[in-house]
Amino acid sequence: MEDNKKQSKKKKLALHWRILLGMLAGVVFSLVLVATPWGSEKITILQGGKELELSNANHFVRNWIKPFGNMFINSLKLIAVPLILASLIKGVADLKDISKLSKMGLRTVGTYVGTTLVAVSIGLIMVNLIQPGTTISEDTREELMSNFSADAGSKISAAEEQRESGPLRALEDLIPNNIFFAASDNGNMLQVIVFAIFFGIGLILIPEEKSKPVLAFFDGFNEVILKLIDLIMMVSPYGVFALLAALVVEAPSQDLFFALLWYAVSVIAGLVLMVGFYVMLVRIFTKKTPNFFLKGISPAQLLAFSTSSSAATLPVTMERVEENLGVDKDVTSFVLPIGATINMDGTSLYQAVAAVFIAQAFGMDLSFAAQLGIIATATLASIGSAAVPGAGMVMLVIVLAQAGIPEAGLALIFAVDRPLDMLRTSVNVTGDAAVSMLVGKSFGKLN
Repeated sequence: MEDNKKQSKKKKLALHWRILLGMLAGVVFSLVLVATPWGSEKITILQGGKELELSNANHFVRNWIKPFGNMFINSLKLIAVPLILASLIKGVADLKDISKLSKMGLRTVGTYVGTTLVAVSIGLIMVNLIQPGTTISEDTREELMSNFSADAGSKISAAEEQRESGPLRALEDLIPNNIFFAASDNGNMLQVIVFAIFFGIGLILIPEEKSKPVLAFFDGFNEVILKLIDLIMMVSPYGVFALLAALVVEAPSQDLFFALLWYAVSVIAGLVLMVGFYVMLVRIFTKKTPNFFLKGISPAQLLAFSTSSSAATLPVTMERVEENLGVDKDVTSFVLPIGATINMDGTSLYQAVAAVFIAQAFGMDLSFAAQLGIIATATLASIGSAAVPGAGMVMLVIVLAQAGIPEAGLALIFAVDRPLDMLRTSVNVTGDAAVSMLVGKSFGKLN
């Protein structure tokens, strides 16, 4: 009996393969559905008081497949804030020394900022070498501007509100006036992190006999959250199937994708180089092989690709980094929640490429000083990006404004933003894992 159980465990497919199969199945299912006569047939529906023309395949997937993908993402987001609170409070309190906390904090933030600067620089190098904006014709530019002007307008309005706030607004927003309100919105992750660190410091400063029961509670609470992650990941292949199926049927026309091919190539090439940079850092500073690192983090990468949300992927990222990459829980509970909110290397790289691409499409020649400004602004903007889908697009408006690039040009890149968002989120998660290994190694907390 025990032998049979052992054999069944050995035959069980690894999580990253199951997720990958779910993604492929979702793509194939939608392509086959769209190719059928029924699936390609157009129907008209009412949405928001307006008539909208959709294919039968799009309508079917939107109503009967996509909701399961949304439920999967929501279940991950559901436990993101409790996980941050429990793990970060315990992680800070377990340090038992505020000087250790400050050292780890400075090292973590410094490393994150350093990798972000590298990411933006790589993005600028790639877009200047490939020059994708010069391949956009006047007709294609007008078509893109017409099709996606409404989407661009909403992002510009959101960015305008952010720009109108005072110079210290970002610092002011770090302190929540109500922790329950902050914890109710995944966009307020930084506020939750500040509260958790503040709470953990309080536990360090009170007598051990008083803090012990509180720590025991958060330790048990954290174990429950980790078990919930295991349960959610059991259905992850079905969740990513639904997400990828919806992505395929909702994609814009192939002509628009082809027009933006070189822009996508620039972003993807930069992201690949960035992953290579992480692998190199891990190899040099931790002596771990590329295969060890990439195999250990691959389920989190695939999940990030499917959800386009670092926050939703955070529970899985923490589990993989602890159990498969050998980083101590004291480090992961501190480094990874912070990374999920301020370390957006993939996002900052994309912002650099997108800004120069739009400038090239409008025939603008950006000076070296203007591109240095893009590096500084994209680095700061990536720190302010929420760890949710589409947030990087809002921050891109600020980058465009700083460089004097027409903000309406945002409409040029909407057609391919979703798949690129998926890729850059995977890079964001990879960067979080790499930095946690570096910090863990520097504090002797890496197996």
